[in-house]
Amino acid sequence: MFYKLFSIAKNTFIETIRQPVYAVIVAAAVLLFFISPSLSMYTMEDDNKLLRELGLSTLFIAGLFIATFSASAAITEEIETKTILTTLSKPIPRYIFILGKFIGVIAAVILAHYIFTIAMLMAIRHGVLSTASDTHDMTIIISAAITIGLSFAITAFLNYFYDWKFTSTAIILISILATMSVVFLSFIDRNWKFNPAGNGINSFDIYGSILLLMALFILTAAALMFSARFNVLVTISLSIGLFLLGLISDYVFGRFAETHLWAKIGKIIVPSLQVFWISDAIYEHSSRITIGYIASCGIYGLIYTTAFILIAIALFERRQVG
Repeated sequence: MFYKLFSIAKNTFIETIRQPVYAVIVAAAVLLFFISPSLSMYTMEDDNKLLRELGLSTLFIAGLFIATFSASAAITEEIETKTILTTLSKPIPRYIFILGKFIGVIAAVILAHYIFTIAMLMAIRHGVLSTASDTHDMTIIISAAITIGLSFAITAFLNYFYDWKFTSTAIILISILATMSVVFLSFIDRNWKFNPAGNGINSFDIYGSILLLMALFILTAAALMFSARFNVLVTISLSIGLFLLGLISDYVFGRFAETHLWAKIGKIIVPSLQVFWISDAIYEHSSRITIGYIASCGIYGLIYTTAFILIAIALFERRQVG
């Protein structure tokens, strides 16, 4: 049973990172991270705070699209192409199929989120050139150029001589070389000196990334739940609707929960994504993100993720796939 689960998850992961839309979203998000210091240089005194908020926003939105498109295609495309009939005839229980799909999709989401996080840390480390005397952080620029250039060079070689899939290979190589780059930048400052204490990498940004990843777990499970019953277009629409409603859940349901039953039900059904969004803490110096808060958000996210997966299993058990 474990082998079947692993096989489905592995195939789903490979198929997901090979999708053109996956590579397009990754490339667009990374490009936006690299130009974000230039986009946030007109706030007079809060340039770097805006840069941090823009980075977290890009991280969240890009992760949302990765999760939604990947999860919606994981089941629907197999049903439309009839390949699901071959899979379920092994035989494989439907709950194993759903669990395998979720693990494969969330692995692809984690990979993209990891690359985005490194790009965000690099952009924040570089900072905004607020004055004419500010200079570019060449350690960041050269590290990013080597990471991308070497990744594409190796990928082109492997694609030409061994026929490896270009997009998926490039993404895997970028994640590996980006890890080496961020480790290098953790010890080397902008003046090319060994200075781990002045590496410009803030734990606040890492905590923010972890919290957003928890929210993406919920959104991925929700998208998989929708795709267990609906086609791709409806799944994407419902997933984006849940995302928007989750951001304003406290305002829509929370303030009426004590006096109205519908608001209490809505607050329970719709996860509050605002708890994972820490932009307010960027502008409030007294606010701190603690390990306890991250742990409580993790439990909150686990409950909703599990609930959505169980509903997806229940919905898929009754779906006709022939």
